Amino acid sequence: MRFHKIINDPVYGFITIDDELIYKITSHPYYQRLRRIHQMAMAHLVYPGAVHTRLHHSLGAYHLMRSALHELLLKGVDITPEEQQAAKIAILLHDIGHGPFSHALEHVLAEHLRHEELSLMLIKELNREFDGKLQMALDIFTNVYPKKFLNQLISSQLDVDRMDYLTRDSFFTGVNEGVIAYDRILKMLTVHNGELMVEEKGIYSIEKFLIARRLMYWQVYLHKTVLSAEQMLQRIIKRAKQISAECTGPLNNFINQPIADVTLAQFCSIDDYDVMMAIKQWCNHYDVVLSTLCKGIIDRNLLKVKYFSEPVAKSLLIEKADATKKQFNLSDEEVKWLVFSGEASSSTYNFENEHIHILFKDGTIKDITEVDNALINENLRGKVKKYYICYPR
Repeated sequence: MRFHKIINDPVYGFITIDDELIYKITSHPYYQRLRRIHQMAMAHLVYPGAVHTRLHHSLGAYHLMRSALHELLLKGVDITPEEQQAAKIAILLHDIGHGPFSHALEHVLAEHLRHEELSLMLIKELNREFDGKLQMALDIFTNVYPKKFLNQLISSQLDVDRMDYLTRDSFFTGVNEGVIAYDRILKMLTVHNGELMVEEKGIYSIEKFLIARRLMYWQVYLHKTVLSAEQMLQRIIKRAKQISAECTGPLNNFINQPIADVTLAQFCSIDDYDVMMAIKQWCNHYDVVLSTLCKGIIDRNLLKVKYFSEPVAKSLLIEKADATKKQFNLSDEEVKWLVFSGEASSSTYNFENEHIHILFKDGTIKDITEVDNALINENLRGKVKKYYICYPR
């Protein structure tokens, strides 16, 4: 009997797993850990519905990969059954290296490792455990496989990863500006000269996709209150490391021992629950900075944030720091943990390294920025940057 499992997804309906190896991968403890990691870190403190996990996103991206491969096969693109399986495995595991609270703590817990590097390490480990059956998926993931378009489906300016997180994040936050025509985009995909492209009829859907991504960044991902919560979360871990704050469970390995000594197995033993347990413990810590930040997260009493178009004036920082020192009886060193400035940036389209190519009926190929009357044009080159200040209310 052919292997067949279905998963009920609130965004796409039923997601089908019809491959026993893929099912075994999703059943592995490394993969199941994704159930315990928020996709959108602290965004649920602003958008209460945004409690979906990395597992939700991973399965959604896998579903879109299945659809994309199906459409390309219908158009005569040569993709063997082995390549189809490998591409689906690669997208399923593309985010397996995320740590607690996803991007918010990425460079804070494992300071010198990006989630892409950790994902690669975990895929290699799973490949070893599954007797080399993931080697082609590994080659696609690292972009050494000859068919470049398979990697582009996983990592490019128009990949199924972005299609799912925009669709899913807009669904769970209720922010309609993030809605994209992912089904139409998938039907407009094609392969030309070995590269992933979009048929001419899909131009407007691609422009909507890029605009939706821009709007979601500033309305959701870089929302000032989300930024405040995630900055506080980062400072909690950094402060805990600085003062060697004890906590129970596997998180203690990341707080109180050199990061070089932490193993892959130890990394996979921590998730959002460990961090939240520690934060609840530290609410009563003797260190005023740590306890204040922790209580702020637990009680949703977040630092106030103001955005500016220019770097924050030093006089404003001094004013807020002086008021906070008096309020909490802090030293000059301690107050910097509660009063600080920074910058947030986002780009709509990467003009330099990656491109979305449009294939016209006459065989002409143009970048999406070069089509007639393009909405995405040179005016959107570079990053949009905003400056902010955070301080206690």
